[in-house]
Amino acid sequence: MEQALSQPFFTESCLIHSQTNEEWLIRATRAGDLEAFNSLVLSHQDRAYNLAYRILGDQAAAEDATQEAFILAYQHIRSFRAGSFYAWLYRIVTNVCYDALRYHRRRPALSLTDLEANDRDAEFDLPSHDDGPESIVQQHELTILLQQHIATLPIDQRLVLVLSDVQGLSDKEIAGITRSNIGTVKSRLSRARAKMRRSLSDAPLAL
Repeated sequence: MEQALSQPFFTESCLIHSQTNEEWLIRATRAGDLEAFNSLVLSHQDRAYNLAYRILGDQAAAEDATQEAFILAYQHIRSFRAGSFYAWLYRIVTNVCYDALRYHRRRPALSLTDLEANDRDAEFDLPSHDDGPESIVQQHELTILLQQHIATLPIDQRLVLVLSDVQGLSDKEIAGITRSNIGTVKSRLSRARAKMRRSLSDAPLAL
């Protein structure tokens, strides 16, 4: 298995399975088909990375977390039985990120320069081609500002906020991913949003 995982995940040859469905790819991966797993990675890597980045706030840490999550997914693919594959994968990503945050709890927040350099694949409102230069700059600054304030939230609130307001998952899906009941998810999300509103109200850019 280690030898197989040493091969690059993200290769053009993975596209050979692009027309097959996810269920077939999962079955093939269970049978040891690395190409099938690579196709699953291609389908989910952007959103998995974006989830990790919005939780961790650091490009390098998000890349490491995403890579680790996919390795764990490959190693434990036989434990996935049915249901939503992306929810199962997101649970792995969030667990990896949660462990990273606990390990680096005392790490200082990223600087604005770091966030500007690392701002990739944001799923907040992005500028359209019709927006003028001033609007594009303002929206870019807002994205950076939002990420800074997300990084100040407690870990449990940060997870539900990112899963809900960035990834667009339902309360039920979030409850499954975080192994919490829906009431807990709603409570954490409410507190997270309230803290974001209070924090952003004092910021140079306001929603």
